[in-house]
Amino acid sequence: MNLESIAEQAIDTAKRAGRYALNQRATLQQQHIEIKGEHNFVSHIDRQCEQMLVNDLSLALPQAGFIAEEGTGSPNADGLNWVIDPLDGTTNYIHSLAPHAVSIALLEHNTPLLGVIYEPNLDECFWATSQSPAYLNGTRINVSHTPTVHNALVATGFPYYDYTRLDGFMRSMEHLMRHSHGLRRLGSAATDLAYVAAGRFDAFYEYGLSPWDVAAGAIIVQRAGGSVCDYGKGNNYIFGKEIIATNTLLHNEFTQIIAQYIPHQTA
Repeated sequence: MNLESIAEQAIDTAKRAGRYALNQRATLQQQHIEIKGEHNFVSHIDRQCEQMLVNDLSLALPQAGFIAEEGTGSPNADGLNWVIDPLDGTTNYIHSLAPHAVSIALLEHNTPLLGVIYEPNLDECFWATSQSPAYLNGTRINVSHTPTVHNALVATGFPYYDYTRLDGFMRSMEHLMRHSHGLRRLGSAATDLAYVAAGRFDAFYEYGLSPWDVAAGAIIVQRAGGSVCDYGKGNNYIFGKEIIATNTLLHNEFTQIIAQYIPHQTA
């Protein structure tokens, strides 16, 4: 399997879908927005972009299945699967805010082989394969060299449906507000992870996420020299609905802080 060639095709289709969504944003009206769940929205543009991704990626790798946010395509239980989010950050998108991103990952038996994240507002495409470094628009990227949480800029995402760990999450934010350079919440987990890979953030954590939110970003962070785990310091961060990503240097310190406030949740 030529991962570089497949990645190039994934990059092309991510850019096509992302630019289409950006161009269509001005046409989006309230009646086009559906509510899937509390604080969880979808529009016809999400679905059109997802169909675009499925069509193109099926041509690139016909044997692969799909794990897709809007349910287009079907998963392959035994082998390769594309994990796609056509519009990560839909709430931002429907309010004409940046960032929002297209996220594409290829998994083999749940192990990431490649990841692509395209943020169309800044025309930034982050990508990596399991055999390559991480790149931003063709330039190699690396995580930051910040050695301690005290000097770190941290990203997170707010829970929007699972409030069972909210008290601990709020305490973790208070700790990081007091003992870091600050917290940021962009509203797109894929973009947060890409920014860790590029050294813009030093660490990111969030719970309540889905595979299509994190699969691409996880491999990009790792190939940029970062570390990724779940809240229990294990490897169930794609399907386990919780993730920590850091620049590696402060990984142990940061995971200990999160564990202090937010318990690891097993399936």
